[in-house]
Amino acid sequence: MFHIADLVQPDKGLINPSIYTDPEIYQAELANVFARSWLFLAHDSQLPKKGSFLQTYMAEDPVLVVRQRDGSVKAFLNQCRHRGMRICRADEGVAKAFTCSYHGWAYNIAGELVNVPMEDRAYHNEIDKSQWGPRQVPRIHNYKGFYFGTWDDDAPSFEEYLGDMAWYFDAMADRYDDGLELVPGATKWVIDANWKFAAEQFASDMYHVPISHSSGFVALFEDPEIRALAAGALAAPGRQFSGNGHGSGSGLRPDLVPDPAGPDFDAFLIERREEIYRRLGEQRALAVYGHNTVFPNFSWLATNNTMRVWHPRGPGRIEVWSWAYLPKNAPEEAKRASRLNTVRTFSPAGVFETDDGKNWTEVQQVLRGHIARQTSFNAQMGLGHEERDLDGMPGRTAGDMFTEMAGRGMYQRWADLMSGLSWQEIAELDKRRREQEEAKQS
Repeated sequence: MFHIADLVQPDKGLINPSIYTDPEIYQAELANVFARSWLFLAHDSQLPKKGSFLQTYMAEDPVLVVRQRDGSVKAFLNQCRHRGMRICRADEGVAKAFTCSYHGWAYNIAGELVNVPMEDRAYHNEIDKSQWGPRQVPRIHNYKGFYFGTWDDDAPSFEEYLGDMAWYFDAMADRYDDGLELVPGATKWVIDANWKFAAEQFASDMYHVPISHSSGFVALFEDPEIRALAAGALAAPGRQFSGNGHGSGSGLRPDLVPDPAGPDFDAFLIERREEIYRRLGEQRALAVYGHNTVFPNFSWLATNNTMRVWHPRGPGRIEVWSWAYLPKNAPEEAKRASRLNTVRTFSPAGVFETDDGKNWTEVQQVLRGHIARQTSFNAQMGLGHEERDLDGMPGRTAGDMFTEMAGRGMYQRWADLMSGLSWQEIAELDKRRREQEEAKQS
């Protein structure tokens, strides 16, 4: 039996590494973290017409996300109620119904059982089909084209769940009048590491960039302007946000261009500069462009237009699903430049992605050792130097990107949920924490 207070101590910046390896902790995460949180399901552009569907996961549970005939979206467990086979084995497509390939039970696109083979002979016409549809995801929310779902009827609304993170999320999701689209088809790969390493890094960790990615910067950014932009971003003081377990941070850009995607994308940004500033404000457009995580496992990196979900696959494995996201009505040459930049940098063979995966797998291998699992990790960077609403950026903020504030915030929310606290209790606890924090600063 484990005790949460012994595993993470965010107020002291201490982490017990068994949270990355213990199978019992992992099973508790599935129940207490993933089954109670809002999880990313799909983007509007992935469900273009009635009957469009995709298969995804909510943690380890396979679900189907389907555009309904009235234009709404439903999600339900991809599991036949007869013997548990998937009712759909395709990744995506358009369907009028889903039929289990084991015994042939068929379901409509709303997830209702509509046909049972040999119903009269095998079931004597006594089966109540209305009671045997797959488990529905009870709550789905469309936030600016991004669909999130939760199994928990008691979870806060999605807007409450986001909290101040909405200001940072919108810097990506609400940047263009025409909106965004995801490049069709997810890129998927497996990393032998715990999901929290990836989610924390995208929430909080810029500290690794000048060390882990130094060779990548030299190899990739041949353009002196782009290299100077990258160096300047790391030298700038930067900002970081933490709230409700979410995190966002980056350096402060002097301008939208030059962009790492190159001159074709620069031309598009110059053309749309006033549009972006009108929608976001100049400060937000320049300050919020780096790494981000919506707790627990949805992340994006705005500098490289890459978005991903870290699907947990046991305590020591992640299945990464990654997409490039693009301005919907940008010229094709700008889209091509952005896609190429994503592939070069944050794809399975990208110069930066491979650095990250190697780091995480090495750590996971070290944690096979008994003594290694008993040795606390230091997460104290920037501890005690947090502020609120710094320079108009809402929420708990830090005046430098080199801090682990958002990482500590992520582990605090993880601990709250793992402790079995209700969402109401967590809200009350958050209020007391904020009051105590404000009292210290006053």
